[in-house]
Amino acid sequence: MSVRLFDRQEVFRLVEQDMAQLVEVLPSEPYEQAHLPGALRIGLRELDARARERLDPGRPVVVYCADALCDLSPRAAARLRQLGFGQVYDYAPGKADWLAAGLPREGWAAATALAGDVADRDALMCTVDQPLDDAVDTLDDIGHRYAVVVDGEEVVVGLLDREDARAGGGGAVGDVLRPGPTTVRADAPLGPLLARMVRSGTEVVPVTDPEGRFIGLLEREPLERAVERPAG
Repeated sequence: MSVRLFDRQEVFRLVEQDMAQLVEVLPSEPYEQAHLPGALRIGLRELDARARERLDPGRPVVVYCADALCDLSPRAAARLRQLGFGQVYDYAPGKADWLAAGLPREGWAAATALAGDVADRDALMCTVDQPLDDAVDTLDDIGHRYAVVVDGEEVVVGLLDREDARAGGGGAVGDVLRPGPTTVRADAPLGPLLARMVRSGTEVVPVTDPEGRFIGLLEREPLERAVERPAG
């Protein structure tokens, strides 16, 4: 029986350490557009003819497809086990999960900037119990207006506007935070995202992974520059 992997960081570790063979079992077009680093493409119907010539049965194999609703990867994992591959893993959330978390990608679309590529990953994070004065001082020091309010696992719970903090007259971040901000995934295309921000009057949006953890902060002005910047 194959093992289902749900932790993308475990897949990332296997990729970084070159411990496993990655196989995308989608058709060639989505593979060529974007795929996990170093992944081979072997379609489900091609496994019998190509698996043994392209893969080492003595090394772990991680197969993946589009997302958690796609059944190609569990079927591929089952067939690889029947073909004699001993260590087979099915990355169940698939490519959608990987791209949404802003992890490295390859393919012709990899050069196209997405939300996770241009977001400020060094934006200030603070917690609800942090003193407002400390947050304001830090924002002043780094020259930023906004901070992202997170919990102990860096899950986004709110936004802090420096002007709101100054008007708050002391207290804690939780007293003046803006709760439940709109967030976007790291693989959001920039053009449509900018258009939505303009329509809604949104100045800043946190970029989060599928578990709601903070990746970076995207402000409208830098996003406008990124969208208007000529290709190349």
